[in-house]
Amino acid sequence: MSLAKQIEKDFLAAYKARESERVAVLRMLKTAIKNAAVELRRDPDDDEVLAIIQRQVKQRREAAEQFRAGGRDEMAAQEEREERLLTEYLPAQLSPEELAAAVDAIVAEVGAASPKDMGKVMQGLAARYKGRYDGRSASELVRSRLS
Repeated sequence: MSLAKQIEKDFLAAYKARESERVAVLRMLKTAIKNAAVELRRDPDDDEVLAIIQRQVKQRREAAEQFRAGGRDEMAAQEEREERLLTEYLPAQLSPEELAAAVDAIVAEVGAASPKDMGKVMQGLAARYKGRYDGRSASELVRSRLS
């Protein structure tokens, strides 16, 4: 079953179970997928849906940080709950140790020696572990390995 169809199925189940928070999050996600379909002029494939979910998660994470900085803890908690619901649709994330090992392997494989080679390492990481790591932490890790 495609990821978009799974989201639709889960939306209907949440709607019938009257899980208002899950319904709201999945409705926003379905809308983002539909917007992508209109933009692409076709239904997005699983990789494209995965990218949409990652963007939604990132938006929630950044919004929660902003709300916390502004002293709005209840709004930050809401954003974090929504982020947790969305991460259920992402593949299992790499642990920090697994990410470090993956970065080290790719650095050795591409022969990266300086910060100029950061793009090569990030491309290799994206090709192998798409959607399984946080871009910010991976970027910081690669930068520290190459400096």
